Amino acid sequence: MNRTVNLVSGHQMPIIGFGTYRIQGYDVLYTALDAALAAGYRSFDTASVYRNETDIGKIFKVLLPKYNLQRKDIFITSKLGPSEQGKGNALSACLGSLQRLDCEYLDLYLIHWPGTHKFKPEDERHKELRQESWRDMEEAHKQGKIRSLGISNYLPKHIEELLSHCNVKPSVLQTEYHPHLTQLDVKKACDKYGIHLQAYSSLGTSNAENKILTDPTVVEIAHQLKKSVAQVLLRWAVQQGIGVLPKSTNPKHIQENMDIFSFSLSEEQMNRLSSLDNQTHYCWNPADIA
Repeated sequence: MNRTVNLVSGHQMPIIGFGTYRIQGYDVLYTALDAALAAGYRSFDTASVYRNETDIGKIFKVLLPKYNLQRKDIFITSKLGPSEQGKGNALSACLGSLQRLDCEYLDLYLIHWPGTHKFKPEDERHKELRQESWRDMEEAHKQGKIRSLGISNYLPKHIEELLSHCNVKPSVLQTEYHPHLTQLDVKKACDKYGIHLQAYSSLGTSNAENKILTDPTVVEIAHQLKKSVAQVLLRWAVQQGIGVLPKSTNPKHIQENMDIFSFSLSEEQMNRLSSLDNQTHYCWNPADIA
């Protein structure tokens, strides 16, 4: 299986990346990123709203030499926060992320959410503001500050709207995608326009409402394959060509989550997992955003 994907921007991205949502504090991040690099992760995902960019930047300065790596050997993604939308704001936010991460360019920069903070979901200004944000991002791309542009939590209507005005096409769409939420219309739109679909929350969330990790079908398939439930869920996505961003602070789990290329799911197992779809959002649902 191919471990990298070719983006429409002309750049390559590993199909598996390390997520850092809710991982905060220098020491905790250091342990996690050290384990991730040791396990072979070369793609790392953060965002301004995660409030960990500064620590990540400092840690890479220490850890990359330890593994004989340079900046060009890793892929760094960050995102524009919902409160940072609009002309001037987006460019400033992008430069802010670069400064905090202490690097000269970002491999990928995403609009984190199609809406703008404090606006009602139906407010038509969302459209204008995200269009302005994209123009700012295109400017940063032109300046060499961002290598690939992308979006997150967009639905087909948001994608179509973006494609109607953009000069630089989106390379990646990051969204919630797992057996309980197979957003087939989103995947179809991504396939149609050559946008790479990258899943977040492949393992659901850490809250009590998350029923994926205990879903009897998932547990049964994991038992059959002598693999962890997490490995099965991640493999289900990458076997469809969908990128994944598992996150953990446990070095053992970090290593296990990377070990998804040593086995495959049968067609029957893939179909059984896909049939579990019940349209459950464990995270944000952008359906109401104008």
